[in-house]
Amino acid sequence: MSSDVATKRTADAHLVLEGVAVGYGEQLIQRDLSFGIRRGSVFIIMGGSGSGKSTLMRSLTGLLEPKAGRILVDGESLWEVTAPVRSRLMRRYGVMYQSGALWSSMTLVENVSLPLEQYTALGRDRIREIALYKLALVGLADAGNRYPSQISGGMRKRVGVARAMALDPDVLFFDEPSAGLDPLSARLLDDLILELRASLGTTMVVVTHDLASIFAIADEAVFLDAASRTMLTTGAPRELREHSEWEIVRDFLNRGET
Repeated sequence: MSSDVATKRTADAHLVLEGVAVGYGEQLIQRDLSFGIRRGSVFIIMGGSGSGKSTLMRSLTGLLEPKAGRILVDGESLWEVTAPVRSRLMRRYGVMYQSGALWSSMTLVENVSLPLEQYTALGRDRIREIALYKLALVGLADAGNRYPSQISGGMRKRVGVARAMALDPDVLFFDEPSAGLDPLSARLLDDLILELRASLGTTMVVVTHDLASIFAIADEAVFLDAASRTMLTTGAPRELREHSEWEIVRDFLNRGET
């Protein structure tokens, strides 16, 4: 990518990575990550197993400090600000974890209410009203009093999305959202992501290796390579599938094609 193109893509970016390296202890997993994520876009972090997709998301969401570089949120460096400022920035995030991470002993509406109870001074009735509204946004308006064990895997994922949206975040992160779902449920979740982006204008960052999801929802993507431990390219997945200079990227995006 030319420097002019890179500058243009990051000029209106919601999130910007500048020379980021991530890893655990002495283990370096990814390095030299530099790209921007445009406001209101659906951005995919893709790559094969062991490429560091989820590790990078942990740094983006404030859970793992990078080994090098900067992560900018609307121009503020997430890991160079004071702890109170970082906490404020992270409250603008919502995260849907791969498992859904719901409390089995709580009803769905109670699960969605948790962030509101923890981070706001709203009264109980208002919190319940907001939680029910968030469940309605994900198509579960009548399921608030049910428990996670009483609903399907796809529905649990939707509850996870509703809870991630509880505080009206600017950015929603999804960690392998289609993992463990049948093709129909995965497609419905992809549709939900697009519907929420269209109605709310939220920036969506999705970690996935699922081709159907990548081509269904992505505006742009970054490809992380496990062998070289760095990013190889960014761009629209359909363009990368046909025209990437990297054979490994073309092969990744053409899996299953004859």
